[in-house]
Amino acid sequence: MTKAFMGVRLQRLREERGMTQVALARALELSPSYLNQLERNQRPLTVPVLLKLNAVFGLDVQLFSEAEEARLIPDLRAALADQGASASLAELRSLAANMPGIARTIVSMQARLRETAEQIDLVNGRITGEIGPAPAPFEAVRDWFYEHRNYIPALDEAAEGIGKGLRLGRAAEGLADRLAGRHGIRVALEEDSPTLRRHDAASATLHLSTRLTPGQRAFQMATQIGFLEHGPEIDRLTDEAAMESEEARGLLRIGLANYFAGALILPYGAFIAAAEAERYDIELLARRFGVGFETTCHRLSTLQRPQARGVPFFFIRVDRAGNISKRQSATDFHFSRIGGSCPLWNVYEAFSRPGEVLTQVAQMPDGRSYLWVARTVSHGAGGYGAPVKRFAVALGCDLAHAERLTYSHRLDLRNPDLATPIGAGCKICDRPACPQRAFPMSGRPVRPDPNRSRFAPYSAG
Repeated sequence: MTKAFMGVRLQRLREERGMTQVALARALELSPSYLNQLERNQRPLTVPVLLKLNAVFGLDVQLFSEAEEARLIPDLRAALADQGASASLAELRSLAANMPGIARTIVSMQARLRETAEQIDLVNGRITGEIGPAPAPFEAVRDWFYEHRNYIPALDEAAEGIGKGLRLGRAAEGLADRLAGRHGIRVALEEDSPTLRRHDAASATLHLSTRLTPGQRAFQMATQIGFLEHGPEIDRLTDEAAMESEEARGLLRIGLANYFAGALILPYGAFIAAAEAERYDIELLARRFGVGFETTCHRLSTLQRPQARGVPFFFIRVDRAGNISKRQSATDFHFSRIGGSCPLWNVYEAFSRPGEVLTQVAQMPDGRSYLWVARTVSHGAGGYGAPVKRFAVALGCDLAHAERLTYSHRLDLRNPDLATPIGAGCKICDRPACPQRAFPMSGRPVRPDPNRSRFAPYSAG
């Protein structure tokens, strides 16, 4: 733990409980003068004090974690950029560290303003025929999973109980037997199906598309089992999330069922043991469990059981145009909501080298570095004239965990020149000398160079 000066958070904790400094100092077995210095940021909050806070008040130590600060800083910068304003990194860090509640309020207010603007754009789009931005419910569901660190204990443990009885790499057969034996549902493959999975309750038939691989069929059957056997738990979690729209509620229910499916065909204990043994080699794990590269990456981003944590990963899926269709994170990494994402990120280079696993050490503007692994994946049966969806999926982790991954082999992780400087999107990235910058950072004035214009509307190049 680095030195953490979080006096305002400590003051807030005390005020919420109606305690004086003397009373809190007595409860923590500290001197009043020492507590006063902590609250005034003259001394850092140490691990022993954190442990005392946990023992006395039963607090989650994440309340005083610097991890939230890492996410709030770019979110604050994005919120200010939306308003055409900017602030220094020192100002943002001070606000995020000392007054996270106010920082979250600013971010939330801007999110609501952005949602209103998007709704107006959607209405205008219906009138003019122009396509508006992506609907807000997707962001709400993504944020909900992020707040839960992409780990849902009740569903994960329930799924593992079923998954332990399945044969490794042959999950589809066992799941089909369970559907038939417990629910009287037969599985039928359907040619030219417009959907991947369709449950016909009247005929007690689960129709699956013939385009699915065996691993994908297992995933769809596991999703249906999630709805059938753990529907009440999924509904409870959805109700507690208090989503603002029915669309968001529906998306969250599907997301929770899909989470259950991944945990069922890749049971936590067996999967994390294999992941550690194989040093998180995605392709080896995919072959061992009979699933695809993308499914394996997605499951790796959920291994955050308190008693057996895996590497905390970020997971992302994008198309060639940069549209993010999946985004999950077990820890802190900022995925920009505005301004696209960085073209220097290796997730985009993957499209030029299909099927090849690419690695990259990338450094964000705040100085934090990450190891990223990216590869293209395809959805669809293919064949002459048949459309195939192609995506790039990427899995990343903080460089502190990189040595646990096989992908760090032959990389000099201590070499500062190894890292590629990337950002969270040009609108909020403050790297003025970036060779790939598409336009200036929002809220920052541009002084044109008469001899060289980086953002000229017309260019001979």
